Amino acid sequence: MKVPVNEPVITPEAKTNVLEALETGWISSAGEFLPAFEESFAAFLGVKHAIVVSSGTAALHVALMTLGIGPGDEVIVPDFTMIASVYAVLYTGAKPVFIDAEPDTYNMDVSQLASKITPHTKAIMPVHIYGHSVDMDPVLKIAKKHGIAVVEDAAEAHGAKYKGRMCGAMGTINCFSFYGNKIVTTGEGGMVVTDDDRLAERARSLRDLAHSKSKRFFHEELGFNYRMTNLQAAVGFGQMPHIKEFIEHKRWMAQAYSQQLKDVQGLRLPIQKPYAEHVYWMYAVCVEDAFGITRSEFSAALKERGIDTRDFFLSSADQPLIRKLFPSSERFPVTEDIARRGLYLPSGLALTEEQLQYVCDSIHTIAHAAR
Repeated sequence: MKVPVNEPVITPEAKTNVLEALETGWISSAGEFLPAFEESFAAFLGVKHAIVVSSGTAALHVALMTLGIGPGDEVIVPDFTMIASVYAVLYTGAKPVFIDAEPDTYNMDVSQLASKITPHTKAIMPVHIYGHSVDMDPVLKIAKKHGIAVVEDAAEAHGAKYKGRMCGAMGTINCFSFYGNKIVTTGEGGMVVTDDDRLAERARSLRDLAHSKSKRFFHEELGFNYRMTNLQAAVGFGQMPHIKEFIEHKRWMAQAYSQQLKDVQGLRLPIQKPYAEHVYWMYAVCVEDAFGITRSEFSAALKERGIDTRDFFLSSADQPLIRKLFPSSERFPVTEDIARRGLYLPSGLALTEEQLQYVCDSIHTIAHAAR
């Protein structure tokens, strides 16, 4: 049996919408599905404004630019994150300031946050890793105290909640990704969301080359070609009616994995803190020494059985580019530990009960042989 790490579900509505866009000729960055997607996503989150862009990375870049962040500024980011979060900071000319991870949720350790604030700090970027919310109250409290912005990276957390509040709806201006492995996908794409009218207006301008308000093709500042196409929005809008059932499927998957793998010695399973409503974008595990083989050996054994996995992110601060730009001796021990131990199991929306059972049976077989 072959089990991919991710396989998306493209709904009948999405296919119908795409065909309509093709037949009507609205295939570029104008068309009815763009505002429809924005409005439906804003309604789902309970926010005032949603602005579609070409990727999650573009969303982060635009969000930071709307805040006027640039050279000489600092943005606090988790060390354990997809590098796109860090790249967005670099695009502005600002400096990323890294914070280590919690060993259980893999999110930024907010207990370290206060020590990272300097007179140059302009924003905090909490990233809701693998679908579990960051502990947001301390983040928001510290940000308010120091008068700095919060930019949530909710790329992996569509529908996740923190104390009943939607992830991606608590910060100053926030971002989502619709890459092919996300809960809602447009193939490639992203969204900037905010309740601030001024920031929303600026985000719409920046993502579309920053044309002057008074005259099109007249430019007074640097803008970007970060537009989404109507074809992509047709897919996203066609998935929105199903987002709740997608999340239910993710939670079914996580419950099934956890029930069947709870007794596997040396395999650290994902947890859910009392404040969180996890959406399990990916079912992420860590291979402890007690398992008997390394993470790499474990993933290779699964691969031999046709089961695809993905290793965890590596330390952002330890990337050669970052070391070159910002030489530092600071270490991030939790990130470094989980980066060498972690992987996520097949977690796509198309994952079947039969496939999940095969994965669990294979893990038990590998674990038994490793002892």
